[in-house]
Amino acid sequence: MSVGTASRAGRSEELRNALVDTIIADHAAKGLTMPADVERAMRKVPREAFTPGVSLEKAYENTAIITNRRGAETTSSVSAPYLIAEMLGQATDALGGLAGRDVLEIGSGGYNASLLRELVGASGSVTTVDIDPAVTDRAAACLERAGYNDVTVVCADAEHPVEPGRRYDLLIVTAGAWDIPPVWREQLTGDGVLVVPLRTFGMTRSWALRRSQDRLISHSHRQCGFVSMQGDGGHRMRYVDVADGVHLRLDENQQIDPGVVANVLPHPRQEAWAGVSLPPRTVLADLDLWLAAHLTREADEFLVLTAQEKAVESGIVAPSWRFGTPAALDGGTFSYRSALRWSGRLFDLGAYAHGPEAAAAAGRMVEHMRAWLDADSPSPALQVVPTRTPDGDLPDGTVLDKRHTRIVLTFHTSGSR
Repeated sequence: MSVGTASRAGRSEELRNALVDTIIADHAAKGLTMPADVERAMRKVPREAFTPGVSLEKAYENTAIITNRRGAETTSSVSAPYLIAEMLGQATDALGGLAGRDVLEIGSGGYNASLLRELVGASGSVTTVDIDPAVTDRAAACLERAGYNDVTVVCADAEHPVEPGRRYDLLIVTAGAWDIPPVWREQLTGDGVLVVPLRTFGMTRSWALRRSQDRLISHSHRQCGFVSMQGDGGHRMRYVDVADGVHLRLDENQQIDPGVVANVLPHPRQEAWAGVSLPPRTVLADLDLWLAAHLTREADEFLVLTAQEKAVESGIVAPSWRFGTPAALDGGTFSYRSALRWSGRLFDLGAYAHGPEAAAAAGRMVEHMRAWLDADSPSPALQVVPTRTPDGDLPDGTVLDKRHTRIVLTFHTSGSR
């Protein structure tokens, strides 16, 4: 090994360990613990082998690296390391370890497949599939360069069986899915696990789902974002513009007149506040799904508000998160979860509304926030059942009908604070 090569290898190891240390600290801040096996794999696999053309420093940033675009749309990327670690942790926890497991990865890139190869060990197997031949060719080349020659790389549409008749202990999906095709469940072993970034109500969470006969039952979830699924399983999100730099995300076939929102937004907003003091660690992603479940049942339409930075800076809207905030349209009144109101290191929750019933709408949304807090800030659970399942066979919860499945979102409350 030349001096230059040795120096680069040493720098790679230094950056890799620093990245893993950062991810472990990020886990701790979220109340999570990285499994020891995942930590060992992430400290071993050289991420730069899967990001050719990118500097070592860039390869070890804790962000996604785009590897392919179609026009302005990102079609493939090497996912952010912290998110990879969280999803591998979900899989490890749900299965009690991955050693000796057979794994199917849907959505290739090479880096995640190499980590999985380390986790399953010599007695396990990893198959990675992608619909884009450019992606699978690149993944195969990167895996070979990194020394992972026993990962099976397949170019196919994973909406259909990848290796007919084959069962896997784990299916892990690294593309944003709108629905779960029956073949994913059918390819799992009897108690196998599916880890999938699933869009529900226009918001994406990585769900670890365990198979139970014809159902999938959630084990854990994490907030995330991914490039959308392509092929027969694709479902394009719709956006409608309601003001300069302000958009509504319509992902569940909502039918709205965008002119209603456009007409009321310029009017003075009404606001309501919960009157609470919450710590920064409060998991507001769980609150957003709570709002989705309740507003879907009572408003004309549940929506997701997104906004460009200039729209927030100009004061047109002040959402809780400009990349996706729960909102509702009820009659001619539009409401949404507002930006937090901070006092020192604690914050209050609020809602803004525009329209003829704005004060009442903001107040109702805040009441849902208080109800979530009074129920001890419950985390959501998910069941996924076949699309023809009768209503009477569904668990209690909010039902979302997809193409292949009926998804039931529930919250296990533990009483008042």
